[in-house]
Amino acid sequence: MLSLYNTLTRQKEAFKPIEPGKVSMYVCGMTVYDLCHIGHARMLAAFDVIYRWLKASGYDVNYVRNITDIEDKIIKRALERGITPEQLVAETIADMRQDAAALGLLPPTHEPRATHHVGGMIKMIETLIANGKAYPAANGDVYYAVREFEGYGKLSGRTLDKLRAGERVEVDPNKRDPLDFVLWKAAKPGEPSWDSPWGKGRPGWHIECSVMSCHHLGEQFDIHGGGEDLQFPHHENEIAQSEGAHGHQYVNYWLHNGFINVDGEKMSKSLGNFFTIRDVLQHFDGEVIRFFIVRSHYRSPVNYTDGILNDAKHGLTRLYTALRGIELPVSAGLDWNNAYAARFKAAMDDDFNSSEAVAVLFELAGEVNKSRDPQLARLLKDLGGVLGLLERDPEAFLQGGVGDGELSAEQVEALIQARKDARAAKNWAESDRIRDELIAKGIALEDGAGGTTWRRA
Repeated sequence: MLSLYNTLTRQKEAFKPIEPGKVSMYVCGMTVYDLCHIGHARMLAAFDVIYRWLKASGYDVNYVRNITDIEDKIIKRALERGITPEQLVAETIADMRQDAAALGLLPPTHEPRATHHVGGMIKMIETLIANGKAYPAANGDVYYAVREFEGYGKLSGRTLDKLRAGERVEVDPNKRDPLDFVLWKAAKPGEPSWDSPWGKGRPGWHIECSVMSCHHLGEQFDIHGGGEDLQFPHHENEIAQSEGAHGHQYVNYWLHNGFINVDGEKMSKSLGNFFTIRDVLQHFDGEVIRFFIVRSHYRSPVNYTDGILNDAKHGLTRLYTALRGIELPVSAGLDWNNAYAARFKAAMDDDFNSSEAVAVLFELAGEVNKSRDPQLARLLKDLGGVLGLLERDPEAFLQGGVGDGELSAEQVEALIQARKDARAAKNWAESDRIRDELIAKGIALEDGAGGTTWRRA
C-alpha cells in the first residue's frame, strides 16, 4: 500500500483517497512574470513523478496545477518592460511550457489561471465575511481575520502567540490585527482591476488557490503539494480561507518538496547563484536535469553544481548504454511480481522514494549489460518510463549534443569514416590522430565486430 509523508500530521500515513480508485491533487504552480528557475524545475519534476506513480498504480488522477497570472510582480515587470501584463503573461506561459516539455513533464489535467476565477474569489470572500472570518477595511481592501480561525498554524506549527512574539510587521491602521492578511486589494491607478462589492480591485495571492482547487476538485480533496517554502504563509492561509468558508477539512494530505541549493547555499539573485531552467538547458540535456532531480527523494534538499549535473549525465548515460543495440520486444505492461519491479514498486510506495527506485534501475542495467536479455532490457525501459526516463531511442540520447562547439552527428560520422579509411590504408598515425581529435571533442568510440559506435562522453 502507498504511504506518504503528510506535512499536516508530520508522519507517514497510508494513503486512502476520498473516492476509491480516484485521486484529486492540486499543486501550486508558477507566478508567470519571469523564466522558471532550477528550483521550479525541482517542484515541477517532483510532482510529475508523483503524478506518474499514482497513474502507474492504477488511480484515475485529476491533477490541477494553477497559473498565477495577476500579481504585484507581474504588474511591476510589465511596467519595467513597457508592455501590458497580458502580453507578459502570454510570453511567460509559452516559455514555461517550453521548459516543461524539455523536462519531460506530463501536462496536468487542468491548468487554471487566476484571472479566470475572480468571480469565484469574490463569492468566497463574501462567504468569509458572512462567517465572521473576514472584514472590509475603510481603504477598500478586505482582510482575513486570522484570530477568528481557531486552527491557524496547524500546518506550519507556527502558533499565533509565536507569530506575535516574532512579529516584525509594520502596523497597518486598516487591519484589526497585524497578522491579518489581504483577500482583496483596492485598485490602484493603471493596474488591472475587477468590479466587486467593495469597489474595483483585484484578489490577493492566497485566495486564488483556495478557489481554483475548490472549483476543480471540490471543497475537500486528497493531495495538495508545493515547495516547502509555501508551507507558511501561503498554504497556512489557504487552509484558513477554505476551512473558514466551508466549515470542514480542506485537504487530507499535504506534500512539500525540498529546496535546491547551489554550492551548498540557497539560490538567490543577490548571491549571483541564480539559474533559470533555460540557462541550464544551454549546457545539459533536459532529461539529464530531470534525472538529477529524480534520483533524489522529493523531500530531501538537493545541491546543484555543474559537477553534480555532469555526474547525473554519466549516470543516465550508463542506463541508456545498457539498452543500446538490443532489439526490444513490444511491451506487455509491467509485471510487478518480477523481483526488480517488486523492489521498484516497494520504493515508490514508500513516500515516492525515487532515489531507491533509481538504484533498482542501475542494478537492472548491470544485469542487462551482462546478459543482453531483451526481456530484461524491456523491463528496464518500462520501469524508467514510470519516472519519465529512458523514453528516447538510446542512440538519440547518447549521440545528442548540447551547447555551442559540439560536433554534429554528421561531423562525427565523417571523422569516423575518415578514421576507417586511414585504418584500411594502414595509416595508423592518421587513425590515432582522428581518434584523439574525437576524444578531445568529447566523443567516445567503441570498436566492435559490427563496426564502430560512438557516444558523447
